[in-house]
Amino acid sequence: MDWGMENRMGRMFSPASGNTVMLAVDHGYFMGPTRSLEDARATIAPLLPHADALALTRGILRRCVPPTASTPIVLRVSGGVTVLKEDLSDEHITTSMREALRLNASAVAMSVFVGAPHEHESLVHLGELVDAGEDAGMPVMAITAVGKELEKRDARYLALACRVSAELGAHLVKTYYCDDFAKVVEGCPVPLVVAGGPKLDSDRAALELARRAIDEGAHGIDMGRNIWQSDHPVAMLKALRAIVHEQASVDDALSIVGEEGGATAPSAARPRSATPRARAPSR
Repeated sequence: MDWGMENRMGRMFSPASGNTVMLAVDHGYFMGPTRSLEDARATIAPLLPHADALALTRGILRRCVPPTASTPIVLRVSGGVTVLKEDLSDEHITTSMREALRLNASAVAMSVFVGAPHEHESLVHLGELVDAGEDAGMPVMAITAVGKELEKRDARYLALACRVSAELGAHLVKTYYCDDFAKVVEGCPVPLVVAGGPKLDSDRAALELARRAIDEGAHGIDMGRNIWQSDHPVAMLKALRAIVHEQASVDDALSIVGEEGGATAPSAARPRSATPRARAPSR
């Protein structure tokens, strides 16, 4: 890596733990004003100081994040389709590298749809974005999106999607946790961060997901709904930081949620499963 690329990566990952806690608030680019993100400015403000990086679109960055903020920005640069379409894979690059530099982003991110109707365009766009990123010293994060097909989130599929993304030059990859996740990590030569996906049944389920992901080789998490749709968003983000950076146990992290929330967390009960079956968009 040249100095600019390495510096930008270093902004997002803790030098002590080597990991990151990214806060995803880019859902509106295809879902609109989803629950708890209707007023993006109000949702972001209390969480911003506790995130290692903030993943969002240029519109929300300009309108909802103060320019005095020092939190690194992971800029969503793909889009062009909404939840009204059955096929969510028809995305294109919607924000230029010049714009990302103008906004002082630390990385750019785009969805990659392996096995979807628009797989070819998706992968070609990733290659083109990596070329532009290398020219500008800008890291590119590939997001292994599955759209509404949650059943794709298994080790065989994710290992393929992550490896292909890395082969095309992505500097880091956002993917999902799954059974045999260590095999996904083993096959991907760049850092993996794990998505939260749709809101899980409880705070404990989200913390357990994070704990397992870190234990099996992930270099962090990039969560949204499991933070800002929690009853105690700031406490939940702090609890996730304790797991990712301090190797806290799930029980210790859950106690942070209870203490910060002023009482035992109401969603602390152990769920039957940490993997939702609903066919909701999962990016």
